[in-house]
Amino acid sequence: MANSAQALKRARQADKRAEVNRMNRSAMRTAVKKFETALTAGDKDLIATSFKAAMSELHSAASKGIIKKETASRKVSRMAARIRKAA
Repeated sequence: MANSAQALKRARQADKRAEVNRMNRSAMRTAVKKFETALTAGDKDLIATSFKAAMSELHSAASKGIIKKETASRKVSRMAARIRKAA
């Protein structure tokens, strides 16, 4: 347990940041899952829109430090390759 006022504040801030990170990570994973379901369904319009949303979420998460920039780029690249392969 934090004993000083500063330590209490830092603990509160850490909890807030963890919650924001959790929400952002969840949004990113949801967008990727929507892309996966659109890809299995085969709907070209839905694939395009869900890919754009997933790509945006991945890059947003990377810019916020939730995942590394290279990880986001790799995931986007693999999603694009799967679209090309499906087409």
